[in-house]
Amino acid sequence: MWQLFSRRSKQSEEFDPQNVPQHIGIIMDGNGRWAKKRGLPRTAGHKTGANTFKNVVHYCKDLGVKYLTVYAFSTENWKRPQEEVDAIMNLLRSYLSDAFSNPEDGVKVVVIGDREPLADDIKQQIIKLEEESVKTETVMTLNIALNYGGRLELVQAMQKIANKVKEGSMAAEDISEQLISDMIYTAGQPDPDLIIRPSGELRTSNFLLWQSAYSELVFMDVLWPDFTKEDLVQAIIQYQNATGVLEEYSFENPNYFRRSGRYHFDNGARRVQHTSV
Repeated sequence: MWQLFSRRSKQSEEFDPQNVPQHIGIIMDGNGRWAKKRGLPRTAGHKTGANTFKNVVHYCKDLGVKYLTVYAFSTENWKRPQEEVDAIMNLLRSYLSDAFSNPEDGVKVVVIGDREPLADDIKQQIIKLEEESVKTETVMTLNIALNYGGRLELVQAMQKIANKVKEGSMAAEDISEQLISDMIYTAGQPDPDLIIRPSGELRTSNFLLWQSAYSELVFMDVLWPDFTKEDLVQAIIQYQNATGVLEEYSFENPNYFRRSGRYHFDNGARRVQHTSV
């Protein structure tokens, strides 16, 4: 099974401001568990998590990140108790209203995902905020993944392409990776260099499936409401250290990963990052 991977370069603990990821994706996870640990309702965790989100947007802009994509509400989250869903939607209303009235300088807001099931007032708030946020020079683009699912995104992209083929405006032979990239929600944006998931879970949960093919993945043992600037910087340092080359491997199938893959297993039992190039 797994064997330790050695690194040819020494791991740095210093943050390099000249090597900040252009695009970071964050799976904001752990709000419910944070509240449960404190004997609070899950809604309290979402409220504190919303404050963390606002802080992280500010941190990323200050660090020089150009694109930030946050997983705010998935297509599966509708299955949660109605009270919890309502609380999340009310927090969203509050954020959209506050962001419109007090916009973060230089932050262009884009909401990605299927808006159709959202309440009409939320859809109107989204339109107003997106229009308002492009009136100033863009320093960072903030993608809020709302009612988002990576599989749904790809299905919708395939449907658009199929319709074009059916109409005769393009041939099946014209379908390419670039065409698919042009049909998804993040068209025109670079793919994420780094994806961070707090909460200790080791999965990406249907987040940016197409875009994350070559992203560095960092999983962290901190619940989202407790996520700090120091955690963000630590994740970026792990990204910056991802330069070692795989020197040995031991798998039942040695061809499972390409030899050019880069791997890093952090000292923490539940912190792992891996990239293949």
